[in-house]
Amino acid sequence: MGFARTCSVTLVGVEGVVVEVQADLEPGVAAFTLVGLPDKSLTESRDRVRAAVVNSGGEWPQKKLTVGLSPASVPKSGSGFDLAVACAVLGAAERIDPRVLGDIVMIGELGLDGRVRPVRGILPAVLAAADAGYEQVVVPECAAAEASLVPGVSVLGVRSLRQLIAVLADEPVPEETEEQTGPDPLLAALRAPGTGADTGMHGAAARDQGHDLADVVGQRSARTAVEVAAAGGHHLFLEGPPGAGKTMLAERLPSILPPLDRQASLEVTAVHSVAGLLPLGRPLIDTAPYCAPHHSATMQALVGGGPGTARPGAVSLAHRGVLFLDETPEFSSKALDALRQPLEAGHVVIARSAGVVRFPARFLMVLAANPCPCGRFSQTNDQCECPPSAIRRYQARLSGPLLDRVDLRVEVDRVTRDQLTAAGARGETTAAVADRVRAARDRAAARLAGTPWRSNSEVPGRELRSRWHAVPGAMDDAERSLERGVLTARGLDRVLRVAWTVADLAGHDRPDSTDVALALQLRTGVPRGVPMAIGAGV
Repeated sequence: MGFARTCSVTLVGVEGVVVEVQADLEPGVAAFTLVGLPDKSLTESRDRVRAAVVNSGGEWPQKKLTVGLSPASVPKSGSGFDLAVACAVLGAAERIDPRVLGDIVMIGELGLDGRVRPVRGILPAVLAAADAGYEQVVVPECAAAEASLVPGVSVLGVRSLRQLIAVLADEPVPEETEEQTGPDPLLAALRAPGTGADTGMHGAAARDQGHDLADVVGQRSARTAVEVAAAGGHHLFLEGPPGAGKTMLAERLPSILPPLDRQASLEVTAVHSVAGLLPLGRPLIDTAPYCAPHHSATMQALVGGGPGTARPGAVSLAHRGVLFLDETPEFSSKALDALRQPLEAGHVVIARSAGVVRFPARFLMVLAANPCPCGRFSQTNDQCECPPSAIRRYQARLSGPLLDRVDLRVEVDRVTRDQLTAAGARGETTAAVADRVRAARDRAAARLAGTPWRSNSEVPGRELRSRWHAVPGAMDDAERSLERGVLTARGLDRVLRVAWTVADLAGHDRPDSTDVALALQLRTGVPRGVPMAIGAGV
């Protein structure tokens, strides 16, 4: 009788659980039994592992073989257990010394010819292994760079099972032939159709880097709102006629956001790795992601879920970045209202009969909408042909509770002929605005040092009122708006958050009455007699 064990990792959402893979050989009729709540793809590993071992020059044991996945109460899914199962079997058959396997975590799928194929979720799996105290990890060679992002872990990247057998048995490592090391068409499985690739659900690396804020003509108020949104992480609602530049502004917003710090980069990379959207050759995402789902997206596509294992949705793919909902009233009311919880909590919890998963979802939301179905309704012209009842129904598709969670609301004006043809009509460049945003974020970070919050939008209102005070009397107008019912209690807190962001952009130590007036104007859309510009734009 032979016994060996090694370890692998199963993913529950973006959190990993270390699984001990045990192999036991007993005399009896040759059979292969896999236990421990495996799913269909994991059950099929029996045939993949057997073929890979034989084609790698190994001898398959002709005994009763039982492979157990412990803890048995945790459901296991995916093909990433193949490498661990193969090595545990070879350890039980004494082809590999079982003593060298116990402290190694192995992640990878096996091809029938013995090649080691990449799987999704390498980064969160290695993070889980490191948190559990493991220091040695074996992954596919093409995923070694992603696994190496985790500090304190020794990563071994292998191309084939026979290479790994040679390393573990302390034998000369064979050289792979050109046929084995050439381009692997199955790498495309990491970006299989239906994962969101090239559909507007992608990271910053996939979007056009040629976008510049200087391309947006006019729109002084909207440009100011975009700058404030980027500096404080505030949600933004742009309303205006078609062709005014709402989408252009939203597409340029990620480029003025500061680069992600190390912790945020790992969070974003982990989500995209689990979703299968991690760009090949770019193991770490260090810029803000941008996600723009179509208005026909379902609730599951927005917040996550789906049949079987829950997958991250658009709100998680936009974590630490921008979620842009164009033509927002055309989204289903059920899908939009599902955004309320992640907007407040910064994460989304998906409950299914098989268990509960939690995905990060702290994003900057940008809503864009026309004023009416035809898009021509405004207070300054009478070109709109929509009846008042149709306008009311159209605008009512955005619920009050959802809009109450939006900090900035700006009307985007129609661009005139003079603005388009005027010489020198280009506004400030992305680089100039990004410098001010970065400086404002640095001021906020210095103020929030030692707290769990990173930006003004994350600070609870009670903390702003008790620990960081505005100039005496600066909040009088906002408090009167609360008494008149113009603002809710949540709205008052958000005005104070925006006022702190405006103060950071303007270089003030704390918000004064002008900063609060601009925040109120951005919140309610009611003019307060203050210029809609900050810094160099004043």
